[in-house]
Amino acid sequence: MDKPKADILVVDDKPENLHLLSEILMVEGYNVRKAVNGKMALMAVNTVEPDLILLDIMMPGLDGYEVCHALKCDLHLTKVPVIFLSALDDAFDKVKAFRVGGSDYITKPFQMEEVLARVENQLMLKAAEKEILELNTRLENRVKERTRQLEEANARLLDMALHDRLTGLPNRTLFMERVERAIAAFKTEPERRFAVLFLDCDRFKVVNDSLGHLVGDELLVAIARRLRERLGEDDVLARLGGDEFAILLPEIRDRESVTAVAGSLLDLFSRPFQIHNREIFINISIGIALNHAEYQKPEHLLRDADTAMYRAKAFGRGRYYVFDPPMHQEALDLLGLEMDLRRAIDQQDLTPYYQPIIDFKTGKIASMEALVRWKHPRRGLVSPGTFIPLAEEMGEIGKIGTLMLSEACRQLRRWQEENRAEESLSVSVNLSVRQFAQPDLVGTIDEILHDSGLNPECLRLEMTESAIVEYPESALTLLQQLRERHIGLSIDDFGTGYSSLSYLHAFPVDTIKIDKSFVNLLDGTPKNLGLIPAIIGISKTLNMVAVAEGIETAEQLAQLRDLQCDSGQGYFFAKPMPPAQMAEFLASDPRW
Repeated sequence: MDKPKADILVVDDKPENLHLLSEILMVEGYNVRKAVNGKMALMAVNTVEPDLILLDIMMPGLDGYEVCHALKCDLHLTKVPVIFLSALDDAFDKVKAFRVGGSDYITKPFQMEEVLARVENQLMLKAAEKEILELNTRLENRVKERTRQLEEANARLLDMALHDRLTGLPNRTLFMERVERAIAAFKTEPERRFAVLFLDCDRFKVVNDSLGHLVGDELLVAIARRLRERLGEDDVLARLGGDEFAILLPEIRDRESVTAVAGSLLDLFSRPFQIHNREIFINISIGIALNHAEYQKPEHLLRDADTAMYRAKAFGRGRYYVFDPPMHQEALDLLGLEMDLRRAIDQQDLTPYYQPIIDFKTGKIASMEALVRWKHPRRGLVSPGTFIPLAEEMGEIGKIGTLMLSEACRQLRRWQEENRAEESLSVSVNLSVRQFAQPDLVGTIDEILHDSGLNPECLRLEMTESAIVEYPESALTLLQQLRERHIGLSIDDFGTGYSSLSYLHAFPVDTIKIDKSFVNLLDGTPKNLGLIPAIIGISKTLNMVAVAEGIETAEQLAQLRDLQCDSGQGYFFAKPMPPAQMAEFLASDPRW
């Protein structure tokens, strides 16, 4: 008799996601049911209990968190594993997902191989638990003379259910049991201290994609072996799934002893792995959670170690980071900041500040750069270094760029009409990489120029080198269309990115902005000129204008003038100013 197919419920408000997941799962032999919202999902679950649920988070009406919470509150459905599928990639979102009862979490865009592997893993765990339960019930009814055989069979089944098939290491279930024991021991013996380490291989997907999953599996076995050799006999090393490992150090002296172990583990990866006559180098990032009295559940320790691991990755990978309680508050604060930023973008509460750009020949203001600023109602001015990366992660940077472009064009045209600015004055606005990929960018710029009435020659668009190199074909077409409209084009932060002379020659760029990191080195002596003379030389050869950023001293200005740099901006002249202050500054007609 064929084994019955597992029944999987897929919940997602995106029809394309439902279709893709359903097709792949059905090919793998699963029975698949679909729901497009949380309410429909709960109705489907109450009708027929599924073996597993793939659940999106961001849905209209009931979101994924609420659906999962409702399931876990039902005693009949609490054992149904829930795998979250979401575009939300923040550590706090994952923490929240596991807090409401999620069994696993996969970040969109997902790889179907990963989805299938995690689905299979959850179904295997559930099946193993059920099988153990059934076998134990039957075995308890056997006669006394078979007691020894029963214990041996049960032990073998438990070993299969609690160990990873590939590496032979304890799996997540067994690891959590050992951590729970450590928590219980700490309650009775408060002087005993322990730690949980969360390990993730950096860029492991590259190995799978380039060398294949067979090599990837052998690499995981080799990693497990190398880690095990470095640990103590009582230490617990587990494979949680994929390229994620966890370590329980059941007895530690202090924080320093744990970081010493983490440093020792990182050293293990300085040597390559020999797989199929290949040398493979790979690093790991380690998050550390030290026990304390507030930890009541093993999953909380693992959650915090996971959070610390992502912090280690954020600081450059191949390192360790120790969790501290403020990190949890930081995650909450970041979520609040994200919500506030989304609201500020929708309500157009962001505003451009203006920094003058000085022509070194005349000493007068020749242009200005519009720089986005966010005045938060409670936090005050939020640093662009904080909210710009956040906007990029949220996918909202394009909206901000369009808003700044529109506001800057309208403001300059208003000043010109009020005779506060000369007709020749131009404004520079930054284009993000994401805006470069927008198919309607030129049409948007045309519409903004038309609505504002600004002469296209008064607009200058600044882009990074990476934007051009990442989209070379579309960038060339885009820049040519902009030049046809007589819009100025600048390369921002020149010298810090790809710095390919080929695109400078091929693309219709007319201005190079020398990054402030080079200007900061100028101290009035010729020894710290760095690349500045070369960049200015390139601009002269290609008949471009060189603009120096970050000028802060008279000595820097004098040196740049001696090097025949064309223009510059920086705190020496003026900090970025709100519109009203910039209007007064223009009216004062300063000279340098």
